[in-house]
Amino acid sequence: MTFHNIFSKSPVKEKPKLKILIDHREKNSLVSSYLKKNFILEFQQLPVADYIIQGIAIERKTISDLKSSIINKRIFSQLQELKQFPKHLLLIEGISEEDIYSGTIHENALRGFLLSVALDYQVPIIFTHDAEDTAKYLSVLAKKTEKPEMPIRASKITLTREEQIQFILEGFPHIGPAKAKKLIEKFHSLKNIFSVSEEALSEIIGKRAKEFRELIGA
Repeated sequence: MTFHNIFSKSPVKEKPKLKILIDHREKNSLVSSYLKKNFILEFQQLPVADYIIQGIAIERKTISDLKSSIINKRIFSQLQELKQFPKHLLLIEGISEEDIYSGTIHENALRGFLLSVALDYQVPIIFTHDAEDTAKYLSVLAKKTEKPEMPIRASKITLTREEQIQFILEGFPHIGPAKAKKLIEKFHSLKNIFSVSEEALSEIIGKRAKEFRELIGA
């Protein structure tokens, strides 16, 4: 007769670690250092985004990197590329370490840019305090999201000169897509738009022309 120990515990199977795809340029970041404790990290040269978690594309920007990418226009194509994924977000890191509204970009222009990202491009924005906070957000996202059924083949997108100019203009308060297009059609370049008189601007943007000129001067 064989006796079984009814009090013995069956070995608990550990769940396999989830895999996170990370752009190779993020390999030395503190974020990946935090993530490697609980996830399998696969570093690749990603054509789009910095992190891909369960089919969700995440573009990570520190505040200083965000401002420089606005100035050199890199952010415009990156936002377009993110939208190749049905689920995507822009993660801005460092709000506790640096004043987001100080520095090279006027605070209202930056506010206008963030509003355009959320409303016009419809890209969700997450603000984090530091690299550890970023890693915690990504960890929660990985654990709560189901794996997508089909892989997504994303590629780099290059915005035309006119699209880049329009994106910059739409970052200003009260300048929507229609007014931005009219400004481009009439004045052709940002240099011309920023240098024309308030009277000339008022033909397109009306009573907001004075505010527009003051913002440029600031």
